[in-house]
Amino acid sequence: MQNKNIFYALGVIVFLVFFYFLFLSAPSSFVPKTVVSIEPGTSLHSVSDVLKKDNVIRSRVAFEFFMILFGGEKHLISADYLFENQLPVWQVAFRVANGEHHMPPVSMTIPEGFNVNQIADLAVSKLKNFNKVRFLLQTKDLEGYLFPDTYFFLTSANDMDVRNSMNDNFKKKINPLLPKIISSGKSEKDIIIMASVIEREAKGDTDREVIAGILWKRIAIGMPLQVDAAPETYKTRGLPKSPIGNPGLLSIESAISPQNSPYLYYLHDKNGNIHYAKTFAEHQANIRKYL
Repeated sequence: MQNKNIFYALGVIVFLVFFYFLFLSAPSSFVPKTVVSIEPGTSLHSVSDVLKKDNVIRSRVAFEFFMILFGGEKHLISADYLFENQLPVWQVAFRVANGEHHMPPVSMTIPEGFNVNQIADLAVSKLKNFNKVRFLLQTKDLEGYLFPDTYFFLTSANDMDVRNSMNDNFKKKINPLLPKIISSGKSEKDIIIMASVIEREAKGDTDREVIAGILWKRIAIGMPLQVDAAPETYKTRGLPKSPIGNPGLLSIESAISPQNSPYLYYLHDKNGNIHYAKTFAEHQANIRKYL
């Protein structure tokens, strides 16, 4: 009797070991650092098929069982998943059900002054799911309202993610400045347009406020802006119809709080140094001297 019990116990152990290696353990053909992409809307059946083909799991049935145990298809979180090492099937299911993708975020730095086309070109080079045409359609009225900053995106992020992140960041940055904008007597739109011009015209942080004061003064006296950053301002008076790029915080603050000066003209020499002039004659002299 005792021998029979030992035999049964050994049988159970053998069965469990066999079951584990056949259904629960990772395949021996697994390649370390395998990346599996799960697209939005993908069914649980399709995900198990991809994981099986990529040698992340042995048994689709076991994976789907554990996924149902962890919440079912509604807990299937789309992302790019990095599987650094072999994992038993229940750990694979747990990670997919909880969005534990282990992929390092994609860093994207948008410089101050970039327009939507430049942002799109940069994003295309960084994010595989970014659609430039769709992004340009989505942001046709958001030039100036996408805040330049360093962003961290999932590898699966798309054009809508970039648009929303940058516009939400703009709203966050501009909100504390709204009382000052109101006090300035200018509209938020005019402030952003002017800030976008300042961003292109200034060569550093020290001349933004003075340039802002000069440009606002030109508008006040009915003089065309005449800035190289917006060529149409040589022919028409006032601000451009819309922002020419996406300004940073310093340019926005300079547009809100410009520095008064006796100057009406300015230029930057070949080294980026700025030279001011009170009259057009002085400005012409600076052109001959520095350019």
